[in-house]
Amino acid sequence: MLAEIVTIGDEILIGQIVDTNSAFISQQLNKIGVQVYQITSIQDDREHILQTLNEVSKRANLVLVTGGLGPTKDDITKQCFCEFLGDTLVRDANSESNIRHLFEKYFSKVPTQMNLDQALVPSTATVLINANGTAPGMWMEKEGVVFVSLPGVPYEMKHLLLQQVLPKVIEHFDRPFIYHKTLLTYGMGESSIAERIAVWENALPKHIKLAYLPSLGKVRLRLSSKGVDEKMLHEEVNAQMDQLQTQLKDIAIGYEDETSLVGRIGEVLLKKDQTLSLAESCTGGAIAEEITQHAGVSSFYRGSIIPYATELKTSILGVDAQLIAKYNVVSNPVAEAMAQRSNVLFKTDYAIATTGIAGPAKGDGNDEVGTVCIAIAGPKRVISEKFLFGKVRERVIRKAVNKALELLWYEISKN
Repeated sequence: MLAEIVTIGDEILIGQIVDTNSAFISQQLNKIGVQVYQITSIQDDREHILQTLNEVSKRANLVLVTGGLGPTKDDITKQCFCEFLGDTLVRDANSESNIRHLFEKYFSKVPTQMNLDQALVPSTATVLINANGTAPGMWMEKEGVVFVSLPGVPYEMKHLLLQQVLPKVIEHFDRPFIYHKTLLTYGMGESSIAERIAVWENALPKHIKLAYLPSLGKVRLRLSSKGVDEKMLHEEVNAQMDQLQTQLKDIAIGYEDETSLVGRIGEVLLKKDQTLSLAESCTGGAIAEEITQHAGVSSFYRGSIIPYATELKTSILGVDAQLIAKYNVVSNPVAEAMAQRSNVLFKTDYAIATTGIAGPAKGDGNDEVGTVCIAIAGPKRVISEKFLFGKVRERVIRKAVNKALELLWYEISKN
């Protein structure tokens, strides 16, 4: 079966917000065997909405629409659905009750008539009560095609999709099984990996597909297959993935749905009862942000210092000023000293330190833009490497984050 996703809102088309809803919906549909045929973003305009609904109804079995359900006059999605379905708006008592409840609980006031009018829905729609907001979701059908209208606010959409829409899709449609398994690798480029596993890849069964998903210092390798026998599907893909992981055991850190690089680092540190701190200069806290996105890291991660200015590396972190004068602030010796001082200040076993020139200006360093020195200080030794990550600031920082975590992983997994 095929699905299409339609996002409504001028704010997407002018780049004011990024459409993350479509990516999330696609991922969730794929997990239950629904193939997304097309994603479309359109204006909050009557003719555009009606034209799109007519077009997608000719191609898809399931259409998910997000956005255009707010309380203001420019949100016209429900009116357009009524016109498309030949229906009329009616007031849904449960939706209105939910709106009143939310206003009383969170705002301590009575909702306006404009807010209450969000309870107006097409008379033939199955209403999906939105526990996280005032705009209800709606499940509608026309000539065998299911249309689902959801709020555009991401956390509202996600809750409705996971709790109400997907169970109804599973119950309503016959679907094939789709199975993906993704291996995470660090430290080797896409072309080098492809050359290394060429014989295995060429021998893959035709119904199992391999996708390379590179991203700034890491490559995800996804195996996918589709069929009617779920058990056999899992067995075949898992068997091939075991072979792949064996061939790439020196750069593979685990499976995407089961772990992450930060997760693996945490597992090892916890097992050894060891801790981590950071001294970030050119990355400006980006490594800390990457780490703290994961729940439970407080069990091994102690904290970080961001001595962005050169003088703070000496006055706060305690790096010898003569060392900086001798080797330059962007140098392996300075990065190593930063990592060692971080361990001292935070009383940790391991520390990552970064110093470099993210750009576009050179700042206090003499090296070219994109130069980054990364050091790892551990209980037994200190290591450091110097890299050239290009001239685009955002890519330099992201590459430095990935490489720093990679170096830490290989260091702690050896000792």
